Amino acid sequence: MQKAAKASVILTENVYLESQFLKREVCIDFFFPATVTTHEPVSLLLINDGQDMEKMNFHKILDKLYSEQEIEPLLFVAIHAGEDRKMEYGTQNHLDYKDRGARAPLYTSFIFDELLPFIRQKYSISSFKEKAFAGFSLGGLSALDIVWNRPGEFTKAGIFSASLWWRSVDQNDEEYDDDKHRIMHQQIRNGKYAPWLKFFLQCGNLDEIKDRNKNGIIDSIDDTLDLIKELEAKGYDREKDIYYLELADGHHDVFTWGRAMPVFLKWGWGIK
Repeated sequence: MQKAAKASVILTENVYLESQFLKREVCIDFFFPATVTTHEPVSLLLINDGQDMEKMNFHKILDKLYSEQEIEPLLFVAIHAGEDRKMEYGTQNHLDYKDRGARAPLYTSFIFDELLPFIRQKYSISSFKEKAFAGFSLGGLSALDIVWNRPGEFTKAGIFSASLWWRSVDQNDEEYDDDKHRIMHQQIRNGKYAPWLKFFLQCGNLDEIKDRNKNGIIDSIDDTLDLIKELEAKGYDREKDIYYLELADGHHDVFTWGRAMPVFLKWGWGIK
C-alpha cells in the first residue's frame, strides 16, 4: 500500500502588490501556520530576496519546525527583489561609492507605507506581537539598515552573509579606510542605542576568498565581526542581544542560508 503524503501545516499564498513608490508590481509570498488564526497574537517576519524561498525549501523548513513545535506562530512575508535590486537595496541614507542604493529610500517607503498597511488589512491584524526583518547578502544589508533606522518598528534583524562591505569610497583608493568608509558600521557608530533590538548574524568561511587587509580572514567575516564590535560599543550585550553563527563549510549561497534558517528561527522564536 502506498503511504499517504503528510499534509503540510503551512498555508501559503502568492500575491502581487502594485507599488507607487517602486513603480512596479512586487511579488510577495506569505507563509502562515494552518493551525493558527490571525486573531491570536502573532509575530511578523519580513524577508528580503523572497524569490529564494522556493530554492531554499523554506516551506519544508517551516513544516518541520512547526510539526515538532519548535517555534512560535509567525506570519512570514517574503518580498521578491526587483530587477533594480542593487538600487532598491543598500542603505537608505547613504549611497555607496558607485552610487548604488539610490532607490533604497523608496524601498523603505514601500515597506512602511504600502506593504505593512496591506498586510494588516489582508489579515485583519491591527498590531503584531513583534516585527522582525531578515535578508541575504545585499538583502541582509537592506534589512539591517531598515531595522536600525526604524528601531521603534522592530525587535530583531536576521542578517545572512550580509554585504557589510558596502562602502562610500572604493577600497582601491588611497584614502580608503575600513574604520571610516564602511557605511553600515558608521551608521551604528553614529546611531542611538535601542535596548530592545537583537541581532542574528551568519557568515560562512567559504563566503568569498577576498582578504583586503591580508590578515588571513576573509572580508565577509572581518566585516561581520567588526559590525558586532560596533554593536557592543553601542551597548549591546554579546551574550543576550547578538547571535553569531559562523559555518566552517558555508558558502555565499541559498543552500547555506537554508541551513542557517532554522537556527535563526529557533533563536528568535523558539519554544522553550
